[in-house]
Amino acid sequence: MPQNDGPLTTFDAATAVRRTEGGGLVAALDPGWDVGGSILNGGYLLAVAGRAAVMESPHPDPVAVSASYLRATPPGPATLTLTPGPAGRTLAHSSVVLAGAGGPTLTAQVTTAALDDEAPVYSRPMPEIAPVEECLSAQAGDDLGGHPVPEVGLRRRVETRLDPATAGWAIGKPSGEPLMRAWVRLTDGTDPDPFVLLLFADVLPPTSWSIGLMGWAPTVQLQVLVRALPAPGWCLVEARASEVAGGWLDEDYRIWDSTGRLVAQSRQLARLPR
Repeated sequence: MPQNDGPLTTFDAATAVRRTEGGGLVAALDPGWDVGGSILNGGYLLAVAGRAAVMESPHPDPVAVSASYLRATPPGPATLTLTPGPAGRTLAHSSVVLAGAGGPTLTAQVTTAALDDEAPVYSRPMPEIAPVEECLSAQAGDDLGGHPVPEVGLRRRVETRLDPATAGWAIGKPSGEPLMRAWVRLTDGTDPDPFVLLLFADVLPPTSWSIGLMGWAPTVQLQVLVRALPAPGWCLVEARASEVAGGWLDEDYRIWDSTGRLVAQSRQLARLPR
């Protein structure tokens, strides 16, 4: 199936999957979506895997993705091995293995279907948060309490505005509660779609920063549910941990679009920063 009917956006191009003459699937993983040390963001990689699954599916949207991160993934050429599963009128299943020069780095189970923007029967309301213009900018190089935001690709590709109520860590005053909220959108102004929501499901700094544990928290396992087609504009992302113990961190994400509609959820298991 075609991945995009119009001109490719920056994100579309960075996550594009193409078919080789022999029928295999390949991607050129873009270095501009790193989180430091030439390590690519986990949500970015999920979007690549989601595009591979859609190419072999009769349905257009990734609605459930469960991925295991076998090792850090660097930019560069990658192959995607897809194994189709059962497919029906409303949904289809497949498994995807992403591999670089050093071997497999990610495995994912993907369910595809056709999403809509129908109003929910019931939904918990979006939390109260300061408007975008009153939130703290967290772009690469921005000054947060005397500490510049790291010069990593993700912070340049995704415009992030931190909710002051959950961003005490950014000014050297961690709240002690592993909770973070922020408005996010792609820096180039591209409106969100289901693949962008896969990216946003791993877009915030680790919630462990809110309890004073700074550093990289590598993702081990990430499950994402895409619930609806998002409206144009900013998305609100909330990340919350329920248990930080034994060197492990769990995170639950909820993502709302600009209308207040819940459009995605995720659950992640990560290692604590060293």
